[in-house]
Amino acid sequence: MIQSVQRAVQILRELAGAGRRLGVTELADRIGVAKPTVHAMLRTLESEGLVVQDQESSKYALGPGLLLLGNAFLDGHELRTRSTTWADALATQTGEAVWVAVLTGDHVLVVHHAFRPEGAVQILEVGASIPWSTCALGKAIVAFGPETAEADLLAAEQAVLTGRSITDPAVLAQELTAVRDRGYAVEDQESALGDAGIAAPVFDRSGQVAGAIGVVGPVERLLAETRREQLAVAVRETARNLSRDLGAVRGHARRAAS
Repeated sequence: MIQSVQRAVQILRELAGAGRRLGVTELADRIGVAKPTVHAMLRTLESEGLVVQDQESSKYALGPGLLLLGNAFLDGHELRTRSTTWADALATQTGEAVWVAVLTGDHVLVVHHAFRPEGAVQILEVGASIPWSTCALGKAIVAFGPETAEADLLAAEQAVLTGRSITDPAVLAQELTAVRDRGYAVEDQESALGDAGIAAPVFDRSGQVAGAIGVVGPVERLLAETRREQLAVAVRETARNLSRDLGAVRGHARRAAS
Protein backbone atom coordinates (compact mmCIF):
# COMPACT_ATOMS: atom_id res chain seq x y z
CA MET A 1 0.00 0.00 0.00
CA ILE A 2 1.06 3.60 -0.58
CA GLN A 3 1.38 5.14 2.87
CA SER A 4 0.51 8.71 1.89
CA VAL A 5 -2.73 7.58 0.25
CA GLN A 6 -3.60 5.43 3.26
CA ARG A 7 -3.06 8.39 5.60
CA ALA A 8 -5.21 10.65 3.43
CA VAL A 9 -8.00 8.09 3.61
CA GLN A 10 -7.59 7.91 7.39
CA ILE A 11 -8.03 11.69 7.59
CA LEU A 12 -11.24 11.51 5.55
CA ARG A 13 -12.58 8.69 7.71
CA GLU A 14 -11.81 10.57 10.91
CA LEU A 15 -13.63 13.64 9.59
CA ALA A 16 -16.56 11.48 8.49
CA GLY A 17 -16.91 9.79 11.86
CA ALA A 18 -16.30 12.76 14.14
CA GLY A 19 -19.60 14.53 13.54
CA ARG A 20 -17.83 17.88 13.93
CA ARG A 21 -14.89 19.83 12.53
CA LEU A 22 -11.42 18.69 13.56
CA GLY A 23 -8.19 20.64 13.82
CA VAL A 24 -4.73 19.66 12.61
CA THR A 25 -3.51 18.71 16.10
CA GLU A 26 -6.51 16.49 16.82
CA LEU A 27 -6.25 14.76 13.46
CA ALA A 28 -2.51 14.21 13.96
CA ASP A 29 -3.18 12.61 17.35
CA ARG A 30 -5.94 10.43 15.97
CA ILE A 31 -3.95 8.94 13.08
CA GLY A 32 -0.51 9.05 14.73
CA VAL A 33 1.18 11.30 12.19
CA ALA A 34 3.23 14.48 12.68
CA LYS A 35 1.30 17.76 12.47
CA PRO A 36 3.27 19.15 9.50
CA THR A 37 2.48 16.00 7.51
CA VAL A 38 -1.22 16.18 8.37
CA HIS A 39 -1.31 19.88 7.50
CA ALA A 40 0.26 19.24 4.10
CA MET A 41 -2.23 16.46 3.39
CA LEU A 42 -5.16 18.63 4.40
CA ARG A 43 -4.03 21.43 2.09
CA THR A 44 -3.81 18.94 -0.77
CA LEU A 45 -7.24 17.49 0.01
CA GLU A 46 -8.62 21.02 0.27
CA SER A 47 -7.27 21.94 -3.15
CA GLU A 48 -9.20 18.99 -4.60
CA GLY A 49 -12.42 19.93 -2.79
CA LEU A 50 -12.36 16.83 -0.56
CA VAL A 51 -12.11 18.85 2.67
CA VAL A 52 -12.97 22.45 3.57
CA GLN A 53 -11.48 24.68 6.27
CA ASP A 54 -13.63 26.85 8.51
CA GLN A 55 -12.16 30.35 8.42
CA GLU A 56 -13.09 31.19 12.02
CA SER A 57 -11.89 28.04 13.79
CA SER A 58 -9.31 26.88 11.17
CA LYS A 59 -10.73 23.39 11.63
CA TYR A 60 -11.61 21.02 8.80
CA ALA A 61 -14.68 19.16 7.59
CA LEU A 62 -15.48 16.99 4.58
CA GLY A 63 -15.82 18.87 1.31
CA PRO A 64 -18.27 18.86 -1.62
CA GLY A 65 -15.88 16.91 -3.83
CA LEU A 66 -16.77 13.77 -1.90
CA LEU A 67 -20.42 14.22 -2.82
CA LEU A 68 -19.51 14.21 -6.50
CA LEU A 69 -17.54 11.00 -6.04
CA GLY A 70 -20.37 9.44 -4.05
CA ASN A 71 -22.93 10.33 -6.70
CA ALA A 72 -20.67 8.88 -9.39
CA PHE A 73 -20.46 5.64 -7.40
CA LEU A 74 -24.24 5.44 -7.08
CA ASP A 75 -24.87 6.31 -10.72
CA GLY A 76 -22.51 3.57 -11.87
CA HIS A 77 -23.68 0.90 -9.43
CA GLU A 78 -25.57 -1.79 -11.32
CA LEU A 79 -27.57 -3.04 -8.34
CA ARG A 80 -28.82 0.47 -7.57
CA THR A 81 -29.59 1.21 -11.21
CA ARG A 82 -31.61 -1.96 -11.70
CA SER A 83 -33.28 -1.86 -8.29
CA THR A 84 -35.15 1.42 -8.66
CA THR A 85 -38.17 0.03 -10.51
CA TRP A 86 -38.42 -3.06 -8.30
CA ALA A 87 -38.02 -1.05 -5.08
CA ASP A 88 -40.70 1.42 -6.11
CA ALA A 89 -43.06 -1.43 -6.97
CA LEU A 90 -42.40 -3.13 -3.61
CA ALA A 91 -43.07 0.14 -1.77
CA THR A 92 -46.37 0.51 -3.62
CA GLN A 93 -47.34 -3.11 -2.99
CA THR A 94 -46.55 -3.12 0.74
CA GLY A 95 -47.13 0.51 1.65
CA GLU A 96 -43.73 0.56 3.33
CA ALA A 97 -40.38 2.23 2.68
CA VAL A 98 -37.87 0.08 0.81
CA TRP A 99 -34.08 0.09 1.11
CA VAL A 100 -31.49 -1.54 -1.15
CA ALA A 101 -28.01 -2.02 0.30
CA VAL A 102 -24.57 -3.51 -0.28
CA LEU A 103 -21.96 -4.68 2.22
CA THR A 104 -18.88 -2.51 2.74
CA GLY A 105 -16.58 -3.90 5.41
CA ASP A 106 -18.66 -4.51 8.53
CA HIS A 107 -21.42 -2.05 7.55
CA VAL A 108 -24.14 -2.00 4.92
CA LEU A 109 -24.43 1.02 2.66
CA VAL A 110 -27.92 2.07 1.54
CA VAL A 111 -27.70 2.69 -2.20
CA HIS A 112 -31.40 3.22 -2.94
CA HIS A 113 -34.40 4.31 -0.87
CA ALA A 114 -37.99 4.18 -2.12
CA PHE A 115 -40.26 6.24 0.12
CA ARG A 116 -43.32 4.81 1.79
CA PRO A 117 -46.36 5.83 -0.30
CA GLU A 118 -48.67 8.38 1.28
CA GLY A 119 -46.52 8.57 4.39
CA ALA A 120 -45.54 11.51 6.56
CA VAL A 121 -42.41 13.55 5.90
CA GLN A 122 -39.54 11.12 5.28
CA ILE A 123 -35.77 11.56 5.21
CA LEU A 124 -33.82 10.15 2.28
CA GLU A 125 -31.45 7.50 3.68
CA VAL A 126 -29.29 6.91 0.58
CA GLY A 127 -25.69 6.84 1.82
CA ALA A 128 -26.61 5.69 5.31
CA SER A 129 -24.09 3.24 6.79
CA ILE A 130 -25.40 0.69 9.30
CA PRO A 131 -23.56 -2.07 11.23
CA TRP A 132 -24.34 -5.33 9.43
CA SER A 133 -25.43 -7.23 12.54
CA THR A 134 -28.06 -4.67 13.51
CA CYS A 135 -30.17 -4.72 10.36
CA ALA A 136 -32.05 -7.23 8.23
CA LEU A 137 -30.20 -6.07 5.10
CA GLY A 138 -26.82 -6.89 6.59
CA LYS A 139 -27.88 -10.26 7.91
CA ALA A 140 -29.42 -11.20 4.55
CA ILE A 141 -26.15 -10.39 2.75
CA VAL A 142 -23.77 -12.03 5.23
CA ALA A 143 -25.89 -15.19 5.47
CA PHE A 144 -25.33 -15.84 1.76
CA GLY A 145 -21.82 -14.42 1.48
CA PRO A 146 -18.51 -16.31 1.78
CA GLU A 147 -18.19 -18.47 4.88
CA THR A 148 -14.78 -16.97 5.64
CA ALA A 149 -16.23 -13.46 5.57
CA GLU A 150 -19.05 -14.54 7.88
CA ALA A 151 -16.54 -16.08 10.30
CA ASP A 152 -14.47 -12.89 10.35
CA LEU A 153 -17.51 -10.71 10.95
CA LEU A 154 -18.78 -12.95 13.73
CA ALA A 155 -15.34 -12.95 15.40
CA ALA A 156 -15.22 -9.14 15.52
CA GLU A 157 -16.78 -7.01 18.23
CA GLN A 158 -20.41 -6.32 17.34
CA ALA A 159 -21.94 -2.85 17.33
CA VAL A 160 -24.51 -1.93 19.98
CA LEU A 161 -27.09 0.61 18.82
CA THR A 162 -29.95 -0.38 21.13
CA GLY A 163 -30.56 -2.77 23.98
CA ARG A 164 -31.84 -5.28 21.43
CA SER A 165 -28.67 -5.34 19.31
CA ILE A 166 -27.28 -8.88 19.17
CA THR A 167 -23.66 -9.17 20.28
CA ASP A 168 -23.32 -12.88 21.05
CA PRO A 169 -21.61 -14.51 18.02
CA ALA A 170 -23.31 -17.84 18.69
CA VAL A 171 -26.74 -16.22 18.63
CA LEU A 172 -25.86 -14.31 15.46
CA ALA A 173 -24.60 -17.50 13.81
CA GLN A 174 -27.89 -19.25 14.62
CA GLU A 175 -29.81 -16.32 13.17
CA LEU A 176 -27.78 -16.44 9.95
CA THR A 177 -28.57 -20.13 9.62
CA ALA A 178 -32.26 -19.33 10.02
CA VAL A 179 -31.94 -16.66 7.32
CA ARG A 180 -30.54 -19.22 4.89
CA ASP A 181 -33.32 -21.67 5.77
CA ARG A 182 -36.23 -19.26 5.23
CA GLY A 183 -34.68 -16.98 2.61
CA TYR A 184 -35.12 -13.68 4.44
CA ALA A 185 -33.79 -11.81 7.47
CA VAL A 186 -35.59 -9.89 10.20
CA GLU A 187 -34.52 -6.88 12.26
CA ASP A 188 -36.43 -6.24 15.48
CA GLN A 189 -35.43 -2.84 16.96
CA GLU A 190 -31.74 -3.67 16.69
CA SER A 191 -30.75 -0.42 14.93
CA ALA A 192 -33.35 1.92 16.40
CA LEU A 193 -36.02 1.35 19.02
CA GLY A 194 -39.44 1.11 17.43
CA ASP A 195 -38.11 0.23 13.97
CA ALA A 196 -38.00 -3.11 12.18
CA GLY A 197 -37.00 -4.55 8.83
CA ILE A 198 -37.46 -7.58 6.59
CA ALA A 199 -34.89 -8.19 3.84
CA ALA A 200 -33.87 -10.81 1.30
CA PRO A 201 -30.61 -11.33 -0.59
CA VAL A 202 -30.13 -10.31 -4.22
CA PHE A 203 -27.83 -12.36 -6.47
CA ASP A 204 -25.86 -11.41 -9.57
CA ARG A 205 -25.17 -13.26 -12.81
CA SER A 206 -22.49 -15.38 -11.12
CA GLY A 207 -25.06 -16.60 -8.61
CA GLN A 208 -23.32 -14.86 -5.71
CA VAL A 209 -24.90 -12.33 -3.36
CA ALA A 210 -24.74 -8.76 -4.67
CA GLY A 211 -26.70 -7.03 -1.93
CA ALA A 212 -30.13 -7.07 -0.35
CA ILE A 213 -33.53 -5.41 -0.63
CA GLY A 214 -36.03 -5.00 2.16
CA VAL A 215 -38.84 -3.08 3.79
CA VAL A 216 -38.31 -0.88 6.86
CA GLY A 217 -40.82 0.70 9.21
CA PRO A 218 -42.43 0.67 12.65
CA VAL A 219 -42.08 -2.66 14.44
CA GLU A 220 -45.78 -2.84 15.31
CA ARG A 221 -46.66 -2.67 11.62
CA LEU A 222 -43.92 -4.79 10.02
CA LEU A 223 -43.71 -7.61 12.53
CA ALA A 224 -47.39 -7.91 13.39
CA GLU A 225 -48.40 -11.55 13.18
CA THR A 226 -50.89 -10.85 10.42
CA ARG A 227 -48.40 -8.97 8.20
CA ARG A 228 -44.93 -10.40 8.74
CA GLU A 229 -45.29 -13.41 6.46
CA GLN A 230 -47.14 -11.39 3.84
CA LEU A 231 -44.31 -8.84 3.75
CA ALA A 232 -41.68 -11.58 3.71
CA VAL A 233 -43.27 -13.19 0.66
CA ALA A 234 -43.37 -9.85 -1.16
CA VAL A 235 -39.74 -9.08 -0.27
CA ARG A 236 -38.48 -12.50 -1.37
CA GLU A 237 -40.37 -12.33 -4.66
CA THR A 238 -39.01 -8.87 -5.38
CA ALA A 239 -35.48 -10.03 -4.53
CA ARG A 240 -35.87 -12.94 -6.96
CA ASN A 241 -37.09 -10.63 -9.72
CA LEU A 242 -34.25 -8.18 -9.11
CA SER A 243 -31.76 -11.06 -9.11
CA ARG A 244 -33.03 -12.22 -12.50
CA ASP A 245 -32.73 -8.63 -13.73
CA LEU A 246 -29.07 -8.78 -12.69
CA GLY A 247 -28.59 -11.98 -14.67
CA ALA A 248 -28.98 -14.58 -11.95
CA VAL A 249 -30.47 -17.86 -13.13
CA ARG A 250 -33.36 -19.30 -11.14
CA GLY A 251 -32.07 -22.00 -8.83
CA HIS A 252 -28.41 -21.03 -9.37
CA ALA A 253 -28.21 -18.49 -6.55
CA ARG A 254 -25.77 -19.85 -3.98
CA ARG A 255 -23.57 -19.02 -1.10
CA ALA A 256 -20.30 -17.53 -2.39
CA ALA A 257 -17.29 -19.79 -2.27
CA SER A 258 -14.80 -19.06 0.49
